[in-house]
Amino acid sequence: MSRQFQAVLLAVVLTMIAPFAVAQEPSLEDIRKDIDRLAVQMQDLKTQLLATGNAGVAPDDVGSFLQRLNTLEAELSKALGRVETLENRIRKITEDAETRIGDLEFRLTELEGGDTSALGKVTPLGGPQAAPTDAPELATDEQRSFNAAMALLEAGDNAGAAQAFADFITTYPGGPLTSEAQYRRGLALAAAGDWGGAARSFLDSFSGAPDGPFAPLSLLELASSLGQLGQTEQACLTFDEIAIRYPEKGAELADRIATRKQQVSCP
Repeated sequence: MSRQFQAVLLAVVLTMIAPFAVAQEPSLEDIRKDIDRLAVQMQDLKTQLLATGNAGVAPDDVGSFLQRLNTLEAELSKALGRVETLENRIRKITEDAETRIGDLEFRLTELEGGDTSALGKVTPLGGPQAAPTDAPELATDEQRSFNAAMALLEAGDNAGAAQAFADFITTYPGGPLTSEAQYRRGLALAAAGDWGGAARSFLDSFSGAPDGPFAPLSLLELASSLGQLGQTEQACLTFDEIAIRYPEKGAELADRIATRKQQVSCP
């Protein structure tokens, strides 16, 4: 085997291994890109080998090299299958979560005396996909409006804060501060005793950004709100969901969760 070909083959193998060797697991999209790139590299390598023939490579080695490349391609095919399996599992988990959210939406609407038949399809976890834009991530007016609502909340004007956050959410839907605004609005409504409105706001905060920094806190407050509404079973399940979805944050909130579960008489 020539030194040049050994180097190329080693680079191909390292390219395949690299996505799985890092400490932080890459996303499925990253794995797909790496696999696609590897497939192209192997095809180029095979084409080059067949084109050069005996140039620098012993004829007896050619079949061996091609066999090894075919083995790598088979491994790639298996990796793609694993990716598809993971994607299906993630899709199933997301669908189950959206079903639970839909159930909570129904219960809250029913408790509020609303028309449950008017409920539409649950917004996908993470919220609707926003169109690409070149605008700044956070506008000055957006930050100013958020700060004004926060000032009302900190001053104890719960009704004013709830309305200010509601206006903010309407004006800046899907923005970088929307999830926090929904969470803060829920706090204001809870402080005012509007547990139904608070529960809905916390639910919106969580479902709009389930991977965001306020998602665990929103679940915590949602569970407490459900307990105040007499939905003890749903409240206790929601408390338990925090540690399942967010193990690290669940550990940080363990004492608060335990206290809140006692307050709503969780078993």
